[in-house]
Amino acid sequence: MDTPFLRIEESGEVVSLRGEVTTVGRGRGVDIRLEDLSVSRLHAELVRRGPYAYVVDLGLSRNGTRVNGRPVARRVLGDGDVLSFGTARCRIGGLPADDTGAEAELRRPVAPELTRREIDVLTSLCRPALSDEAFAMPATAHEIALDLVVTEAAVKQHLLRLYQKFRISEGPNRRTRLANEVVALGLVRPLPLTSASASASADSGDPSAVSVPEQPARRGREQPV
Repeated sequence: MDTPFLRIEESGEVVSLRGEVTTVGRGRGVDIRLEDLSVSRLHAELVRRGPYAYVVDLGLSRNGTRVNGRPVARRVLGDGDVLSFGTARCRIGGLPADDTGAEAELRRPVAPELTRREIDVLTSLCRPALSDEAFAMPATAHEIALDLVVTEAAVKQHLLRLYQKFRISEGPNRRTRLANEVVALGLVRPLPLTSASASASADSGDPSAVSVPEQPARRGREQPV
């Protein structure tokens, strides 16, 4: 084939990667649809840049994306690499031989310094998306305000500062892009499902518990919200 392609192992289907960005997932609107419950409705993107191609995990799935068995956030692909979206396996082909190296990876920047309130806002923002394995939209400013018992205006000010800290450019789906970055960096992630946590969630009626890795909060004055 003249263009890169993805071969789906279970069905044997071969899909050409003709566009600059090809979406992969279980939802109806994606370019490559995988009928596997471990795959999110919008799971990952395959991006072409000149002769290169790389995969981007969109960060809102518990099951993640792997290349040759290794979990990745973003990674340059080589011809013949095996991609796993959840448990669905595919193989990429049609890429030119290059000296990029099998372990080449596009690394995300180090997480910026955050205040405790900013961590609270990010946790609330990502909570809906981490409530189950399917893709869900992050919380709105209004929903975050209700969750944190603060004003919506205060939440919007925090979000503006977070867009700047994470370098999220203006444009559509800005909250979603911020949530993707936060989850991919590991700042907010789903709690592991254990019998104790499952019981606690059932008792509380809240299926959307998330775990926030410890991060030193910046000391200093912060406006009340």
